Amino acid sequence: MVDMSAQIDRAVEVLLGGGVVAFPTDTVYGVGALPTKEAAIDRIYSMKGRPRSRALIIHVHKREAMSDIADNVPDYARQLAEAFWPGALTLVLSRTEAVPAYVTGERPTVGLRMPNHPIATRLLRALNEQSDATVGIAAPSANRFGDTPAATAQEVVARLGAPGSGDSSPDMILDGGACPGKVPSTILDCTGEWPRVLRRGATSVQAIEEIIGRFVKQ
Repeated sequence: MVDMSAQIDRAVEVLLGGGVVAFPTDTVYGVGALPTKEAAIDRIYSMKGRPRSRALIIHVHKREAMSDIADNVPDYARQLAEAFWPGALTLVLSRTEAVPAYVTGERPTVGLRMPNHPIATRLLRALNEQSDATVGIAAPSANRFGDTPAATAQEVVARLGAPGSGDSSPDMILDGGACPGKVPSTILDCTGEWPRVLRRGATSVQAIEEIIGRFVKQ
């Protein structure tokens, strides 16, 4: 039986050392690195074949991280985080200077999500136990750009290669079995007076509208 605690500890070491780790979330597997490790972020873009203009979502372990990573957070965004985090909703907000521009496609915004998966949660908490500041993981889905997202560790290997295959594959995969959701998160632009849907996903627009009490732009 795999000792997941030991695997989490090793994943933290890999990330802190500037490596890339694939891990399960409540939607699909992500492939991530610390936002401050530019070489690792470059590797993610390269291994995915992802355009540099496409920002990476930062995964966080608590709702309060919005105040550290984002500026000018509207009240409705906090309502949505309270209602759907942890869960399959990504909120795009104005970023602080703590978020490097190379993570966000040189845009002044950042996408934040709090995953609802025990392994992702443990990994994020273990990282933050070693830092005085909020630490997130910049992680798009673990697949080549435009391909179907990976829902299992085996699918990560099929799409990106096995760990140890070089810079074109992750340094480590945390195997958490099949992801329960298998559908990416819904992405909302929360930089305006009211939110706008950028990508439909696992969290329904109707559920979002019920929380904020008005229709959402699409």
